[in-house]
Amino acid sequence: MTKTGRIFTLLLRLLASGATLAATIIMVTSHDSAEVLNLTFEAKYSNESTFKYFVIAEAVASGYSLIVLFISSKSLLRHLVMILDVVITTLLSSSVSAALAIAHVGKKGNSHAGWLPICGQVHKFCNQVTGALIAGFIAAIIYLVLLLYTLHTVYI
Repeated sequence: MTKTGRIFTLLLRLLASGATLAATIIMVTSHDSAEVLNLTFEAKYSNESTFKYFVIAEAVASGYSLIVLFISSKSLLRHLVMILDVVITTLLSSSVSAALAIAHVGKKGNSHAGWLPICGQVHKFCNQVTGALIAGFIAAIIYLVLLLYTLHTVYI
């Protein structure tokens, strides 16, 4: 790999690490409460298993990105890194997709199932979840670009 290619890969990994770290922090700090019919309920990411999966996947990807920064591109581990890039890209896309589905139900509800939207009552929570999903989606796109670039340089 050329010096320009290594710099590009390093830049993509740093961007991916930043995006996954931002998504994790934004989601973990998301919480809000509302009072409906004299009942107070609290909305936080840990109330929903899909959001927990999102946080864990983003944290794993963030840690992986930081670890891979210290592995040389000339190392014998480069093929393992490429395989793990595929795993991380898949993990990120599945976690963003699952969290996005739950966020959509939270925003729009589901009239067929009788689920009411909650974003009208907990605006701050929904806005933070949206920000975390945007950061997670950006991280997934960066990993996809990184993976395609790596495949291109290794096999062509």
